[in-house]
Amino acid sequence: MRYYLSGTCVLKWLELPAVYDIDKDELYELDGEAFGLLRRCAEPGGCAAGPEDREFIDYCLSEGILTSEVSSVKRPPLSRSPVPSLRYLELQITDRCNLKCRHCYIDQPEHNELSIREIEKILNEFEELQGLRLLITGGEPLAHSRFEEVNALLPGYRFRKILFTNGLLLNRKRLEALTMDEIQFSVDGLDHGHDALRGKGTWRMVMRKIEESLAAGIAVSVATMVHRENLDEFGEMEALFKKIGIRDWTVDVPCITGHLKDNPLFQVRPDEAGGYLNYGFGGGLHGGGEGYACGLHLSSVLANGDICKCAFYAQSPAGTIKDGLRNCRANIRPVRLDELECAGLSCRVIDSCRGGCRFRAERAPKGSCAEGAGNILGRDIYKCYGYGIMELPGHEAQD
Repeated sequence: MRYYLSGTCVLKWLELPAVYDIDKDELYELDGEAFGLLRRCAEPGGCAAGPEDREFIDYCLSEGILTSEVSSVKRPPLSRSPVPSLRYLELQITDRCNLKCRHCYIDQPEHNELSIREIEKILNEFEELQGLRLLITGGEPLAHSRFEEVNALLPGYRFRKILFTNGLLLNRKRLEALTMDEIQFSVDGLDHGHDALRGKGTWRMVMRKIEESLAAGIAVSVATMVHRENLDEFGEMEALFKKIGIRDWTVDVPCITGHLKDNPLFQVRPDEAGGYLNYGFGGGLHGGGEGYACGLHLSSVLANGDICKCAFYAQSPAGTIKDGLRNCRANIRPVRLDELECAGLSCRVIDSCRGGCRFRAERAPKGSCAEGAGNILGRDIYKCYGYGIMELPGHEAQD
């Protein structure tokens, strides 16, 4: 019998050789022998296997990595990724938006948007660099003047494509034509909490779009920001999202930048907000790798063409699209966990927390014990409260 690499799977050469299931969003690291076998199975003619491979073949069949049916999927060429690998890419195709949310990190949108040529260049480079997940963001990405052309580019690439949206511009025609593997909707509470942040009537609209997306068979995830008006809605949100079949629920605290600086009534102190970071389920945020803080495998391309560590670091780009993803990545220095202030305090949860958000650590809010730190190696005090480690030196309780 001959075996073929499943059409949902693609080989990736990261720090270690691996196979990535795009549909399940699951990465399997491989040794050299297993990788060699799957490379042969990825060829148009498939591969045969000897008795010594039977256990591995059976495992791959059970996981859906291999199939006995011929796959017509076009495979991208394999090449070694840089180290650290670029696995996740935020592609901000526009900074335009149809809403004016009170917490948005984009202070004053400049009505930038990437051209189709720029987007195609980035997609090609991301695939060459062995990327796993493309996060199509904004602003509101559906507000891009040529979104349909952007959407039409995507099927030719072998990585997972995720649309980040507020949902309001996702009409039925767009939903039917969508080439994404997943849609992440912003839902910042129930009807009261969400509408307080995003505008009256927006909660009912986004929930209707979620229902339509689920009915169309598209994987749906939700991102929620902790703010003053949704603190008593998390229990109900959790029950609702699990009931309707949400794949992942990510909960985070917004950095006090952009519009949130001008809306103090929506800000929540670290001692209050930290505990809410324990909500959520599924894969969650794109954290660091072993021994490193957040963002090890992440970069962002902004709507003005700049490339940076993440979208919060828009003021300190590592280069531009013209410089290329690979070159810009080389200009971004990973932050090691043993460099953090937390490590010096012998924090017991540093390996699981990974220091939290570096941008948030640099901008500790008024009233927190880390106020005014302005230090990329400092503590993300929200995470400290979330993990309940406030007995560490300097982690005094708040009034």
